[in-house]
Amino acid sequence: MALWRVQTAGGARLARGPVAGGPVELLKGDLDALLAAGSLDAEADGPVPAGSVVLAPVDGQEVWAAGVTYAASRSARNDESKGAHDFYDKVYDAERPELFFKAAPGRVRGPGAAVGVRSDSGWDVPEPELALVISAGGEILGYTIGNDVSSRSIEGENPLYLPQAKVYRGSCALGPCIVPVDEAPSADALEITLTIARDGSDVFTGSTSTASLKRGLEELVSWLYRAQDFPVGAVLLTGTSVIPAIEFTLRGGDEVRIAITGLGELVNSVEVV
Repeated sequence: MALWRVQTAGGARLARGPVAGGPVELLKGDLDALLAAGSLDAEADGPVPAGSVVLAPVDGQEVWAAGVTYAASRSARNDESKGAHDFYDKVYDAERPELFFKAAPGRVRGPGAAVGVRSDSGWDVPEPELALVISAGGEILGYTIGNDVSSRSIEGENPLYLPQAKVYRGSCALGPCIVPVDEAPSADALEITLTIARDGSDVFTGSTSTASLKRGLEELVSWLYRAQDFPVGAVLLTGTSVIPAIEFTLRGGDEVRIAITGLGELVNSVEVV
């Protein structure tokens, strides 16, 4: 059983239900309280009302992301900078990982919502990623699917433009639900699949496995929690290695589908912002 956040007539609520079937029963409390306490266990509080809408499975949590955690990502980042920098090789091999802020609470897009591409960028891609749902104490409690939408043209122009390439309206999506660690498949070899459709036809499909991650999940969390406090927990995107070809860019109206073994599928349309 997975945890869902749903919008009811009475407000946003936490719910429970199967990954394939969706939310079926409301829960007492909220995600902030659960992650602060270090457990995803919650009491039932009646059925989910008809007409409820699934929201992004995040409440007061900041969303952070790790970069250059796959060899393919290192190569792509070098390509987008046209060989002008060797930062990405150094980051890939360094002890300290690249970690960056991705989205503030309340700015994350959920299932069915539109993700954004910047109007001042000419080269934009989705980045399908395994997302870790972490307690206030730094324990990985669950997994969800993340989309770290990025402007490759802006970041490739100058690495110091990373915040503008990564953090803007509609640049982060999560969902559809949180699968507790003890109910999810092993995170060592999850298949991540990205499909992009345009005008009703698939124009890109690619996949990878978390087995190719260079860094361990616990390692990434330990670095994130150094000199940082997350009173209601945090979400950490773990990087991508599914990268469309250089000539591909997202367009308004595209549909992005990201599936991860045992975690469901996150589907979003694309808009220009």
